[in-house]
Amino acid sequence: MNAMSALLEWPAEASDGIRLALWTAEEIAAATGGTASGTFEVSGCATDSREVQPGDLFIALKGAESDGHRFLEGAFARGAAAALVEHPVPFPHVLVESTTQALVDLGHAARARVDAVVIGVTGSAGKTGVKEALFAALDRGSRGRAHRSVKSYNNHVGVPLSLARMPARSRFGVFEMGMNHAGELAALTRLVRPHVAIVTTIAPAHIGHFSGEEAIAEAKAEIFEGLEAGGTAIIPADNPHFALLREAAARHAGDVVSFGRSAHADARLLDAVTAPGGGTLVTAAFSGPLGPRKLCYTIAQPGAHWVDNSLAVMAAVAAAGGDLGAAGLALSEMEGLAGRGARHVIPAPGGDGSGKALLIDESYNANPASMRATIASLGQVPARRRIAVLGAMKELGETSDRYHAELAEQLIAAGVERIILVGPEMAVLAKALGKSAGPALAARIELDHAGNAAEAAECLAADAPQGGDAILVKGSNSVGLGTLVRALTAGTKTGGAKTAGEN
Repeated sequence: MNAMSALLEWPAEASDGIRLALWTAEEIAAATGGTASGTFEVSGCATDSREVQPGDLFIALKGAESDGHRFLEGAFARGAAAALVEHPVPFPHVLVESTTQALVDLGHAARARVDAVVIGVTGSAGKTGVKEALFAALDRGSRGRAHRSVKSYNNHVGVPLSLARMPARSRFGVFEMGMNHAGELAALTRLVRPHVAIVTTIAPAHIGHFSGEEAIAEAKAEIFEGLEAGGTAIIPADNPHFALLREAAARHAGDVVSFGRSAHADARLLDAVTAPGGGTLVTAAFSGPLGPRKLCYTIAQPGAHWVDNSLAVMAAVAAAGGDLGAAGLALSEMEGLAGRGARHVIPAPGGDGSGKALLIDESYNANPASMRATIASLGQVPARRRIAVLGAMKELGETSDRYHAELAEQLIAAGVERIILVGPEMAVLAKALGKSAGPALAARIELDHAGNAAEAAECLAADAPQGGDAILVKGSNSVGLGTLVRALTAGTKTGGAKTAGEN
């Protein structure tokens, strides 16, 4: 069959008749209860005037410290087709009482009009990666008809905005949902109304806002409250809070599916073999609502945490009725996300003479679970010398010192030879490293403690990466280590980075 024949035989679908425009003026007005200034169509939505693309609807949100109406001229200069506003403006617009509420209303309307399988993702770590992997898997198997929230648009603004951007033709929608406090997920999941809801893991992220990990687990379990009737809950079988999650999920889900390494997991790891290039060849068994069947696939991303994440992804693809073969191909080709595992090859003189070093960019987020996983992955990287630039982990409350100090054991086990710690919270880790092995440690590890990202850059420059080195940069986004990554990669090829962001 030649290309023309293939196109002529491309199967028609009922949704082919849906207009290509994302929203018309009439549709926006009907969804928000607003009044349109005229007739227009938009192809996208944005709440940040700096991110406006030609054809977008600019939603002029009003906050405590900023008013989007001040940036209307800039938005239209960048090509906005119309705006959602609270007072008349000399541009195409829909006038509403509250743009904040109108955004939520537009999200509700987008969710109501689409005939798609919707998947919600939350968890203390890994949710952005799982969301991106799910999108890649479902998009590949649906001829480009999958939609997902971009970056870390996972809060009370990002979730309705991501919904509002979902084309009516979508067959799948994947939405990340985050929270810092109890009750936040309950509101978001009722807006998303997922058919499949995933909790990646429970760990002490944002624990400063909670009484303990159990309270975090209860807050994450709120995602199940928005499940559509008969929906599927996917939970981590190996997590200490598995029983709590299973009980919470059972109250709302038609099926509860677990993933992991435990014998009772419905999506269970049978074998994991390191693949050429640092990925993993995975063999898994599906049982319960997903089976019985066995799967064998390759993950491009290195690390044991990605093996676990892939089980959640494949379970979700199966529960959503997606193409598991296409999902396996997508996982084998998925590249690292900027700030969340992207790998860059950077010029580096000396050392082993290769002229290059490996930079692992994990600069967007850090919590105890992700720190442990990433440091362990660094330990698996063949390298002349392993270097870790670690920024403080935020929002850990009274447990902050303990979680920072506990990283000493992980760093030593990973064979890290040079460590640059960033931020005052890291003082306890510096002290713990000094006590861990006495003179033997001092001879093996070079340790610096910087107050901020700029000082960390100076420390790294004092003994620049050399050929054959592997450098991990990881910390909470507020520490600002992304600037260090950008400086190190300026003018180089990314080695597979994609834009992302989150916790």
